[in-house]
Amino acid sequence: MQGATDCASALALMATTAADVAVVDYNLPDGDALSLLRKLDEAGLEIPVVVLTGHGSIELAVQALQAGAVHFLTKPVEGAALKLVLDRALEGRRRQRLERAQRSADRRRVLDPFTGSSRAIADLRERATRIASVDSPVLVLGATGSGKGTLARWLHEHGPRQGEAFVDLNCAALSRELLESELFGYARGAFSGAVSNKPGLIEAAHGGTLFLDEIGDLDPQIQPKLLKVIEEKRFRRLGEVNERTVDVRLIVATHRDLRRRIEERAFRDDLFFRVSTFQLVMPPLRDRPEDIPDLASFLMARVAGDMGRPQLHLTPAALEALQGHSWPGNVRELRNVLERAALFAEDHRIQPADLRFDPVRTPPSQDGSATTNGNAAARRLKLEDALRAENWHVGRAAKRLGLPRSTMYLRIKQMGILLPGR
Repeated sequence: MQGATDCASALALMATTAADVAVVDYNLPDGDALSLLRKLDEAGLEIPVVVLTGHGSIELAVQALQAGAVHFLTKPVEGAALKLVLDRALEGRRRQRLERAQRSADRRRVLDPFTGSSRAIADLRERATRIASVDSPVLVLGATGSGKGTLARWLHEHGPRQGEAFVDLNCAALSRELLESELFGYARGAFSGAVSNKPGLIEAAHGGTLFLDEIGDLDPQIQPKLLKVIEEKRFRRLGEVNERTVDVRLIVATHRDLRRRIEERAFRDDLFFRVSTFQLVMPPLRDRPEDIPDLASFLMARVAGDMGRPQLHLTPAALEALQGHSWPGNVRELRNVLERAALFAEDHRIQPADLRFDPVRTPPSQDGSATTNGNAAARRLKLEDALRAENWHVGRAAKRLGLPRSTMYLRIKQMGILLPGR
């Protein structure tokens, strides 16, 4: 909790601190609560304000509420009454953040990232369940269309910030200038067309989770600013001098090989080490064909419902055809195939002839191949997990993995894994 003694210091404090609620006395040395409320509105600061006064009247209460106050109390105020008002203000603030996040993201029922029965998915679920409970940054690796965003949302919904906003942004979809303004926000007059103050997505995610997809494509000029948010929980809107504080959990994803990006000087190594505290790898769909029936059945039901054809279902022959495809576009491509099938199917059964696959192509290689990156990251994680399980004893870890000791040492060297004490 922080305090201020007058309008000027209160305005400066609230402009640099992501306050959840403010309690303001009506009479202040350099003005009153109404003038402060007007200045907050002009500055684009959306903070719930509770006004206290020793000389309450209906007219004054109406003026305060019209100016933007969420409540008006006459002194002396009982502690229980003030607590009740503050709790309601905080709940309203939380709902406001959630509604804003819902407007900027697709809130339709999403696919469970662990749909399927493969060993790869079971291992991913076990690892993700442990990671979800911590508040540290998470790096999600995997091929394009494999479901990295779905996994990120699952981590949020099963983590300590599940009741707060989940805000996502694709770093590859916007130009540097637009990405920077969307992420950090801007002050009125910061550039041509900035006619009012605009909070960025970092502020919208305050208290919740910020998911940055395709972090490997983040512009080098923005990377140090993001690093500051992670390390110091501070940032500046474009066109502002004062820094603001923010509290978010960061989840990032990429299909790129970030270590190669570092070698190419396209990605900062210090940012990599901060965003990769924990790593998860979404396996490509072609490596888990046993998951396709469950995935296809879920997606088919949703697609059919969206098209008003809830009776549609896949025949066993169609499921077999789906399992025989290589799926270079992963789960995203699977949905596309099912949407086309649902559109052209003549009756309620989806037959192999109804399946129109995209032209078969070799999955793009990292930087790009998502596949190379995903497989390499999975092999590295498997090696590290075995070493940790055996207290970093190479011989026992090699035996656990069924590898010769010489092969184990070679892979450790190739992957740059550092053994404690060496």
